[in-house]
Amino acid sequence: MELISRGAFAAVVLLGLLVGRLLTGHSWWLAGMAVVVVYAIWRSITTVRAVRAWGYAERDNDLLVRHGLLVRRLSIVPYSRMQYVDVTAGPLERAFNLATVQLHTAAAASDARVPGLPPEEAARLRDRLTALGEDRAEGL
Repeated sequence: MELISRGAFAAVVLLGLLVGRLLTGHSWWLAGMAVVVVYAIWRSITTVRAVRAWGYAERDNDLLVRHGLLVRRLSIVPYSRMQYVDVTAGPLERAFNLATVQLHTAAAASDARVPGLPPEEAARLRDRLTALGEDRAEGL
């Protein structure tokens, strides 16, 4: 799914370069196309690695979410601090039978999300996190 969105972006840029060539007649378009193709290949390789870097683990009192290639990030979200949990799926995600679970906490900087889950697993995780959050928040 990520590769398709990257490929669509590269195709739009390449089309724009081609239209620019037809309108202006300058010879810079070939160099521009080469740069876009090299960049698209590099981004495809890094995208595959970045998707593999995502992971999560459910523990007794919190959820761990890790991601990142160059800068690795590990977010630990206590169940008692979760305010609500979203499951989203855009058109491209639905086409590939995927969904994203987004955790919302009181912290503005929280970016805990788990992308690329099958919808059934995303719904199970949402329900489990919601239940655990309610159980842990009762004592507050």
